Amino acid sequence: MNEMDEIFKQIKKYSKIIIHRHQRPDPDAIGSQIGLAEILRASFPYKTIHVVGKHILGFDWIGEMDEIDNAEFDDALVIVVDTANAPRIDDRRFDQGAELIKIDHHPNDEPFGDIMWVEPEASSSSELIYDFYEKFSDELTLPKHAAHALLAGIIGDTGRYLYPATTSHTMRVVAGLMDLGADNAAIGQHENELSLPVARLSAYVYENLTILDHGAAYLKLTKDVLAKFDLKEAGTSGVVPIPGKIKDVKLWAIFVQQDDGTYRVRLRSKTDPINEVAKLHDGGGHPLASGAKAKDEAEINQIISELDQLTKDSSKGEN
Repeated sequence: MNEMDEIFKQIKKYSKIIIHRHQRPDPDAIGSQIGLAEILRASFPYKTIHVVGKHILGFDWIGEMDEIDNAEFDDALVIVVDTANAPRIDDRRFDQGAELIKIDHHPNDEPFGDIMWVEPEASSSSELIYDFYEKFSDELTLPKHAAHALLAGIIGDTGRYLYPATTSHTMRVVAGLMDLGADNAAIGQHENELSLPVARLSAYVYENLTILDHGAAYLKLTKDVLAKFDLKEAGTSGVVPIPGKIKDVKLWAIFVQQDDGTYRVRLRSKTDPINEVAKLHDGGGHPLASGAKAKDEAEINQIISELDQLTKDSSKGEN
């Protein structure tokens, strides 16, 4: 019995199922969470299905979280989607259920859970949820709301189908979701829209991005800068892809200052893997999209140096 079969067996076994995702969610975290929940609600109307985590106002259009008491975790199956390691799970009650399942598409560097289904080659966790539905489609129903949420996740994690993880299988999944009622154009437009503060911050990114000789780029967003644009740290996600639109940029880091003075580091690359650099700085993630932390200016400079060295080594290989 493979992981998908075992997960389906446990889903059918439990009368209560609680679905978690990671902190600071993106469309794939919310989309895979809501998508799975709506599939299970439509397929097993007699079961109690909850989605938990911090309420994120900007993702209401995908779905909203439930507020539940601790007692709901008694004898419940807990499923965590799109989360590479346990410390990042939103709602820390995830370990209070009877059994824990991990469904994810990040490298499984920090395993957790009684059952783990991890496919790093997948474009998104939302793609995996559709694959799960398709495998058991004789017994599962995928309603329009679930299709909407899953497509939002795929569009978000593929960068509007621009990232290398977008495969022919991904596009077949997209077609399947559109056939079930998901509006690709409307979802894409929704994810492409910027608030006025983020639009103004985008201009700041273009104006202040530092690009080194071999294609590494970086930008530091201090609390003072964010205050100038009337933004909090969470509002910076919309500008992360911007340096990748510049021809001369091969990989980049955006350092975002936190309330305690440390920095959250968003790392992206067009071709050269950057997740090993992330692991050196309390982070990790995909080869071309990772996150890390920097405690001070010295660590910021160290990360910049390591990224610069990556591009230098890559340039040597091209010659």
